[in-house]
Amino acid sequence: MTEVRDPFIYRASVEHTFNAKVDKNMANHKSAKKRIRQTARRYEVNGARRGSVRTAIKKVEAAIAAGDKTAAEVALKEAEPKMARGAQVGIFHRNTMARKVSRLSAGIKALG
Repeated sequence: MTEVRDPFIYRASVEHTFNAKVDKNMANHKSAKKRIRQTARRYEVNGARRGSVRTAIKKVEAAIAAGDKTAAEVALKEAEPKMARGAQVGIFHRNTMARKVSRLSAGIKALG
C-alpha cells in the first residue's frame, strides 16, 4: 500500500526547513510569497540531489581505495549519470563534474 502524503503537512515541513534562512513575513505580494514557497521546494530537491551525487562519488573513491577495479567500474557507471544530471540542472558546475569523472576514470585505469 502506498502512503499518501498530506500536502499541507508536507508543505509545512518544507517551509519550516527553509524558513531558518528566509522569513515568510518579508514578502508582501502574492507572487513574492509564491517565490518563497518555490525556493523552499528547490532547496529541498537540490540538497537531496547534491547528496546523492556526493554519495555516488564516495562509493567510486572507496572502491578505488580498496583496489577493487570491477566494483569501481560499476560504481562509476552508476555515478556518471547522476553527476551529469547534477551539472545539467546547475547544482554543480559542468567543468567540475567533468574533472571529477576524468579523475575517477584515471584512478580506475591506474588499478589495472
